[in-house]
Amino acid sequence: SVITNEKTLEKHFYGNDIARPKFAIMNPELTMTLPDYQTACGAIDILMHTQERYFTNGGNMEMTDLIAEGLMRNVIASAKVLVKDPKNYDARAEMMWAGSLSHNGLTGCGNDGGDFACHVMEHEMGAIYDVAHGAGLAAIWGSWARYVYKDCLHRFVRFATNVMGVEAVGTDEEIALKGIEALEAFYREINMPTNFRELGVEAKDEELREMASKAMGFVGGSQGSAKVLYEADMYEIFKMAL
Repeated sequence: SVITNEKTLEKHFYGNDIARPKFAIMNPELTMTLPDYQTACGAIDILMHTQERYFTNGGNMEMTDLIAEGLMRNVIASAKVLVKDPKNYDARAEMMWAGSLSHNGLTGCGNDGGDFACHVMEHEMGAIYDVAHGAGLAAIWGSWARYVYKDCLHRFVRFATNVMGVEAVGTDEEIALKGIEALEAFYREINMPTNFRELGVEAKDEELREMASKAMGFVGGSQGSAKVLYEADMYEIFKMAL
């Protein structure tokens, strides 16, 4: 759960297994009236919750990786269908089921935690600017990925080939970057932004510094698994995203 204080421009989250419902009735038909924009934002958030468990330098669990990769491919395919056919029941059902699996711990099981830096940064963006969460995540992800991929190269290469369908030709760095570019192309295909400008935000330098400072203050000074980030790192990522 997430709560925002509009007076202090603070946005924080809380997560614990005891806050999960005992059961949930999931009816895809109830999502069919969502605007296309909110559907796309939801797809990004679902993707991100698995990506942040996938891009780690922690443990290794092949079964978990295969589940995560299948989920990400499924979300991408379903989102592409829903852009053209918003009332497609099967695509809505796939997306809803993926949403549940993506954030119940399954896609990070055995991988020693996760890297939630993008969520930490986007919460600060959402506190200052009037942006939807999924769109904010899309706007920051590419810059984060380019900043950290060399420190988690094996995971970005695997993502590129197994999720985005990039041909394994060239150096590992070239393959990883093609995977990042392919995901950004998908963002644009479903009308999601890939930077602050496309998000419609003209951020001032002092705002970038404030967001980096607040983000690090909330998480205790460092964040990340693909690459451990500090305040200066987050500031640089925010600048790259302009």
